[in-house]
Formats: sequence, C-alpha cells, structure tokens
Amino acid sequence: MFRLPLLGLAEIAWRWTFGVAAAAVLLFSIREYLATLPVTAGEMLLLRTRQPVLVLQAVARIFQVSAPRAVTAFAVLAPGLGLAWIIIASLGRAATLKTLIENFRGSYHDIRLTPLLALNCLRAATFLAATVGVVGALLVAQAASSPDDPSPGGVLLIFWTLTMLVGLAWLLLNWYLSLAAIFVVRDGASTFAALIATTDLCRSQPGSVIAAATCFGVAHTAMFVVASSAAAFPLGFADVLPGGMVLGGVLLVTLFYFAVVDFLYVGRLAAYVFMIEPPPVTPQPQSEDDILSDIPGQT
Repeated sequence: MFRLPLLGLAEIAWRWTFGVAAAAVLLFSIREYLATLPVTAGEMLLLRTRQPVLVLQAVARIFQVSAPRAVTAFAVLAPGLGLAWIIIASLGRAATLKTLIENFRGSYHDIRLTPLLALNCLRAATFLAATVGVVGALLVAQAASSPDDPSPGGVLLIFWTLTMLVGLAWLLLNWYLSLAAIFVVRDGASTFAALIATTDLCRSQPGSVIAAATCFGVAHTAMFVVASSAAAFPLGFADVLPGGMVLGGVLLVTLFYFAVVDFLYVGRLAAYVFMIEPPPVTPQPQSEDDILSDIPGQT
C-alpha cells in the first residue's frame, strides 16, 4: 500500500471508471423514464392537493401504468452493466495482480483472461443469487404474519436474520472467488484449478488467511465508522449552509472513504500474494570465524 501507491491508484481508476459510467447510465435511464410517465389532469389535481394520501394514490396510478416499461428497462440495463463489470473487473484485476506478483517473484505466467472472466461471471452469479435470496427472505417474513394475527416485530426479525445469513454467504463466496484470481495470474491456472489451489491455501495456512482477512476487515470497519462520523459533520449544518454545499461535503467524504477502501483491498491482495509467493531470502555474508569453523582441523 505504501511502497506501491500507484497500484492503489490503478485500483481506484478501474473501479471508479465503471462506477461513474454505471451511475451515468442509471441516472440517464431514470430521467428518460420519468420524462415519459403519463400524467392525466385528474392525477395532477391530486398531486396539487399536497395531501399525503391523495398524492400517494396519484403516484401509484402513474407508476402502475408504466410499470412494464420499467421492468423492460431493468431487463436491458442489468445484463448490460453486469457484462461490462465482468470485462472491466477482469482486465483491472489482471493488471493489479501482474504488478503485485512481479514485485514478489520478478516474473509471471502469460495472463489468461478466460479464467478471470469465468471467475467474475461466478461472482456476478453469486450477487444475483444473493439478491434473489433477499427477495425470498422478504416473502418468507411476510408469510409469518397474517391480517388476522399481525406480527410486525416477528416479520422484521425474520427478514433481518435471513438477510444477514444471505449476506454472509455472499461475502464468503465473493472473497473465495476473488482470492482464486491470484492463482490464475500467478500460475496461468484454469478456473477450476485456481479454485482448488485456493482451497489448498485455506487448508494449509488457515491462520495466516484468517489473520489477513481479520486485520483488513477491522481496518475497513474502522474507516467506515470514521467516514460515517465525518459525513455527519456537514449534515449538522444543513439548516445553515446551502443544500449544494452539504451534498458536496457528504460526497467528498464518501469518495475519500471509497479511495481508502480500495487501497486496503490492494493491501489485502498483497498479503495473500505474500503467503503464496514469499520474497526470496537474501543469504547473509559469513564472518571470518564462521569460514574458519568450516575448514577441517580449525576450531
């Protein structure tokens, strides 16, 4: 993180490039979708009443008519953004791991993009499965309550418990697939060979793997707490400062948090690469007494 700061900047470059592009596409799509919403004179009358119940009825009627178009737009955007992320993430990870492995080993195998693409496809699939799992958790939680016997507390408890379990499973799988990318770049391994090598690493060095994940996880959590506290500072002046300044302050803190997190991610990758490919030990020069002790008859 400190010896190769340009590597952290490279990580920021490819991540933020995709993030900015994806945000621009989503904002443009939402703007175009809202511009095509049909609003009748009766719905405008309900909106102008400023009564919460009437306004909600008008909004529900407006979006009910255009719901199929929203579903169609999502069906086009989601696969497109997913495919773009798979390609950009594979290229970005190949570049950063190449530099890391060269730093420890001095050489690397020819980079095979196909296994990296496959690993990132699996990561995208796990994210999709996690999203479906959260929706399933919501449905299961709703089934625990009925109109005759409502239990909002039980619904909330079931939903958050199942969501936390789904999130934990997704985090573990995403970490496992991210770690496998090291073996693809280091050894030129195939997708399944990289997954097997990752399993062997976790079995042979469980303490080191857990220690690295824990240390960087604690640092990540601490940075999140610091960033949350810092973001509360401009929000405290929301009644005094213009909205643009408050939003700019929160955005600046958010970008700083993301930048530090990207540097921490590179540091964690370097820790794993160090476990797999430790730097060679430079032999220490022998003293005169050590040389004489190796000669027969010398004491």
